[in-house]
Amino acid sequence: MKRIILTGGGTAGHVTPNIALIPKLKELGYDIQYIGSYNGIEKELIEPFGVPYHGISSGKLRRYFSVQNFTDPFRVIKGFGEAKKLIKDLKPDVIFSKGGFVSVPVVLAGKQCKVPVIIHESDMTPGLANKIAIPSAEKVCCNFPETLESLPKGKAVLTGSPIRQELLSGNKIAAMDFCGFTADKPVILVIGGSLGSVVVNNAVRASLPELLKEFQIIHLCGKGKVDDSLKDTKGYCQYEYIKDELRDIFALADIVISRAGANAICELLALRKPNLLIPLSAKASRGDQILNARSFERQGFSMVLEEENLNENTLVSAVHELYNNRGTFIDAMRNSDQQDSIDTIIALIEDAVSRK
Repeated sequence: MKRIILTGGGTAGHVTPNIALIPKLKELGYDIQYIGSYNGIEKELIEPFGVPYHGISSGKLRRYFSVQNFTDPFRVIKGFGEAKKLIKDLKPDVIFSKGGFVSVPVVLAGKQCKVPVIIHESDMTPGLANKIAIPSAEKVCCNFPETLESLPKGKAVLTGSPIRQELLSGNKIAAMDFCGFTADKPVILVIGGSLGSVVVNNAVRASLPELLKEFQIIHLCGKGKVDDSLKDTKGYCQYEYIKDELRDIFALADIVISRAGANAICELLALRKPNLLIPLSAKASRGDQILNARSFERQGFSMVLEEENLNENTLVSAVHELYNNRGTFIDAMRNSDQQDSIDTIIALIEDAVSRK
């Protein structure tokens, strides 16, 4: 039996692409094992899939001063030892890493144990964890054409991001019943990220009087961010988050307003949903969402409205422009060569196994 170790964690974005690969890997007869941190979000997300989970010590590699910078290197060293022992015990044919700091000791240990390693970089520019891991990888998958330029030649492969296939099979009638919507107005879906965005939420809610004249709105606003005063607003539904009904809601949405996390926008590409991206400000991040959004804008997949320019007027204007030109965006996404991410990545995995 072929055996693969999946690794990645720290955020849901470092786990969900691994989850998207699991059905195809099982179909091909792989024994799948997962290495993550002892108590990271990856453990909670992976356990429902019946994949054996192995925890290791993990430390964060920071670019800024923190007292933990003095202790975390010891956790990373410990994690490397634990990962090496697991790899020797499990004897995998290949390792696939989605990134995050827990993946670094696994990738380095895999290289030392002579196991082929394939890693995936979601953002336009590699994060610190993947920068450390790239020299130990056989192949580096990426989402953006521009990323190829910053990766070693011969290793880089433009794959896009693996998307959970269930998202492609939504039922818009079920979503209409779930939200209590009618068929006479188009639907906007607003996604502010897993924690929600106060800035996006405020702008959307300030724009409701204008937007609701022509649209119905589903607003995924984040944990603790529901506005009770708007609960009875006709044509407006708000939820902290949606799990089981998400595929139906995607099917119902005519256009989407979203943050610009790499996995989120790759889902929009796969679903061919015209979208307005509002990337997280560079003041609150390393600027990767801005780079992601601008790449999708250049490829004709998205419109972009930067957070600093976001207000009621600019949002309403951008929504109307997006909706009126939605066919152009759909055509561009339909012609993208980043549509078969799972098959492309699985082919790289199979090739690595066959050569080993």
